[in-house]
This record gives sequence, C-alpha cells and structure tokens, in this order.
Amino acid sequence: MTAPANTVSTIIPCLRYRDARAAIAWLQRAFGFEPQAVYADGDTVHHAQLVYGHGMIMLGSVDNGSAWGRHSVQPDEVGGRQTQSACVIVADPDAHHARAVAAGAEVVIAIADQDYGGRGYACRDPEGYLWWFGSYDPWHARAGGA
Repeated sequence: MTAPANTVSTIIPCLRYRDARAAIAWLQRAFGFEPQAVYADGDTVHHAQLVYGHGMIMLGSVDNGSAWGRHSVQPDEVGGRQTQSACVIVADPDAHHARAVAAGAEVVIAIADQDYGGRGYACRDPEGYLWWFGSYDPWHARAGGA
C-alpha cells in the first residue's frame, strides 16, 4: 500500500456521486482513502468523510433538489470538464499510479517528473472526477525543501 506524504491540509474538497457507496469502495481500492465517517440510509450517503494521511475529502450522494445540489453538476453533464480538482500529495507516486491503474482509473496525464519539482499524474475516477496525485509538496517547498 502506498503511504501519504507527511504534510499539512486545511482545505477539504467535497464531491457528489450518483453511486456514493460504490465511489467510497473504489476510492479506497484505487487511491488508498479510508472512511472516517459515513452517514447513510440504504443507498443514499448523506455525508461521508474519507481520509488520506492528514488530508480529507467529503462526499455524498447526488441530490439536485437540495440547496447545495442545485448549484452543482456532475462531470458527465458538462462533457467531463471541471472547474476544480483535488491534488493529493503522495510519498511514492509511481506505486500510487500502479495501484490506481490496476483499479481502472483513466489516466489523462501520464506520470512524469514535473518542471516545478516532484513527480505526478492525473486521472479520472469512475464518475469522471479529475484527480492529481504527485510528490510535490508545496508546504515542504515553502519551508526550503524540494
């Protein structure tokens, strides 16, 4: 299993999935997230918190009738384009990439060393969300590291 980098996180991305229970299982298998809390009734996930190192994402089932849901669309409703994406710092991007590919992640930017430092790749999850995984740690770089 790949380990997260030891870094600081203060912003929590929030996502909505049509099949949130399946998304939670896939995010565990493909990316190494672990559920911290899942509040659900049957197939409807009202709120879930998944952690990776010091980072967290929150997710829930799609509900276009809710106050929040009326302001959101799913990636497949807008041609797969995104206005936001999650960037996750990982200790071993090559091992993480192999794990994600084995789980069926669609790689959209091949793994490579980056000009600004670190190594990383971009992929989509089964519902089309775009993710970046890499070793560049801006917290470490700001403190004078690489």
